[in-house]
Amino acid sequence: MATKHSLKSLFSRTAESEHNPLSMSDEQILEQIYSTHVHSHTKFDVDSLFILVENTLRRSTLIVDSVLQGSKSSLEQLEDKIPQANFNSPLCTLRQISSEMSCKPVGEEIAHKTTMTILVKLSNYEWDAKAVLALAAFAMEYGEFWLLAQHQPTDPIAKSVAFLKRVPVLTRPAALQKHRQAITELNNLVKTTLLVIELIFELEKLTSFDTKDVPALLPAIEQIPVDVYWAIITIVAIVTQIDYLTTESGNKQDLSHYGQKINIILSKLRKQIMLCRQQIEEAEYHHRLRKFFQTPTEIMEVFKFLVFSKDAPQLLFDGATKTTIEITELKKKNVYLLISTLEITDEEISVLRPVYEYIKTNDQYKIVWIPIVEEWTEKLHKRFEVLKSKMPWYVVQHFGTIAGYKYIKEEWHFKKKPMVVVLNPQGKVQHANAFHLIHVYGMKAFPFTIADQERIDREIHWIGSVVGDSHPQISTWIREQKYILIYGGSDKEWIQQFTKYASTFANDGALKEAKIQIELFCVEKEDKNFLRRFWSGIESLFVTKAHNTVDAVTQEVQKMLSYKNETGWAVLCKGSYVVVSGHGTTILKTVAEFEKWKEAVLKNGFESSFKEHHERIVRTTHRCIHLEIPNVAGRLPESIKCPECGRIMEIFISYKCCHTDTTSIAIH
Repeated sequence: MATKHSLKSLFSRTAESEHNPLSMSDEQILEQIYSTHVHSHTKFDVDSLFILVENTLRRSTLIVDSVLQGSKSSLEQLEDKIPQANFNSPLCTLRQISSEMSCKPVGEEIAHKTTMTILVKLSNYEWDAKAVLALAAFAMEYGEFWLLAQHQPTDPIAKSVAFLKRVPVLTRPAALQKHRQAITELNNLVKTTLLVIELIFELEKLTSFDTKDVPALLPAIEQIPVDVYWAIITIVAIVTQIDYLTTESGNKQDLSHYGQKINIILSKLRKQIMLCRQQIEEAEYHHRLRKFFQTPTEIMEVFKFLVFSKDAPQLLFDGATKTTIEITELKKKNVYLLISTLEITDEEISVLRPVYEYIKTNDQYKIVWIPIVEEWTEKLHKRFEVLKSKMPWYVVQHFGTIAGYKYIKEEWHFKKKPMVVVLNPQGKVQHANAFHLIHVYGMKAFPFTIADQERIDREIHWIGSVVGDSHPQISTWIREQKYILIYGGSDKEWIQQFTKYASTFANDGALKEAKIQIELFCVEKEDKNFLRRFWSGIESLFVTKAHNTVDAVTQEVQKMLSYKNETGWAVLCKGSYVVVSGHGTTILKTVAEFEKWKEAVLKNGFESSFKEHHERIVRTTHRCIHLEIPNVAGRLPESIKCPECGRIMEIFISYKCCHTDTTSIAIH
């Protein structure tokens, strides 16, 4: 028998917990309340109803505070909002809800059932309207109760109705003294619930914005039904407490749990709405900024709107004169925006030095460095001062967040690596990132517009742009239009082997007889700075050609980039024109097997014979191509064709750490 009783007790507790909101999760509540909702969207003037509810409860709660303090309420100071003149109150619905809430026994399970019944009655309304209707039904009763309390001493009708409504039971001095704490708690909870529903109402109005622009809206909107449930059940509990206080019978309703929950919701809603408003402001700024760049606007105005937040000092530092200047210096100028973090290197700064030297006597062009810092610290301030001292051009002197950082990141695809955005005097973007164009071609590509890049891209002599300016010996060979065999790799043994075969090949009598002179240049034998500049140049060249129609030059650049981490590689060029490039396995074999194709040189010429024999070896050698693309600023292509077979390459993402302050991301 004891066991049966225990099981019965257990089942009873389980059944109760399923209907006790204090032991239910938000997911459980949501599952139950969604079954009451019908997506028919019954329309009525919910704004006017809420105005009347707010007017009623603000005055009612003020009367309660005054009664408790024993002072006269200063209702004259309150300004009521005005609803629409043609507003019709949904009186029958309000009476039905009021009837459901009245004279219910104390208990969380009963409050839950009452709330579910109210939600069923309001199934055709939007969630915010459900909350406002429930609050309106309560406001009618609460407002009337305290209106009668105020007028019963002087108005006979008010006195009679007050007796019918049991108003004196609660408003007599002895009763007020006895229930002071309970009335205070109840009245404060009414105020908090009004605030919660006001915020739900406000949040619902924000749903007209796109969640792509305001991502904080989505979790807030998803939580609205549960928040509405808690607002309504709190109103139900308040009504039960009022019934207890006016009848002085039954058990007292504990409001503390509802108070805790409703205050948590209030705090959460305030944070959510603040975040939503912030994101809306950012989205509107983003939209206006995009419009700025689409519509001809004075460059100074565009720059000001892009960089400076409201009320921030709008100053630039002139690196040449070491003085602070006004941004009016940018008026009617072509502006090169150098955008980077404080991790910009001396080598990257040096990329723009030739540009500065060229334009410093031409007042129509200006360079401005925009440092991107998410949160300034004393250490970063010092780093900024060091970098600023190395730049002879203009520098943004602003120690806050750059106003258009999100735009720079999303529209110009800034990824912490330096970029140069070219703007004309009307604020129109002439090149979204000319840094790589400047890096590879220097002043040959001036003034670095898209048109200049397209002109440069048509050139087939690209190797000189990568190595010519970095090494005087190669520059001489390029000018003399000599054949140059440039090679390197990560395997020292392969380099030794290739050097041996290539030297024999270059000094072969047949080539001497044909007056073909080949110079050898091993990049691995140069200093590390040269090697870094060499591969940085290849990467920049790849970026400038990444979105072009794939031609022979683009394929050669892609192939070269794919050799970066290989055991060996070589490129044969004549002057600045690339004849052929190849992986270590195929290019070594081509050179080593010169005896096999020596005779073809006399018949078909050196270049075509070298290429034909190399292509024959490539066709019989299977090798996967790995193209490692640095996570540079700018938009990378969604797909890349293999430079050897033409198939679309698979994409893999890798992460690299060299134990410095920056982390690298590479796409393979």
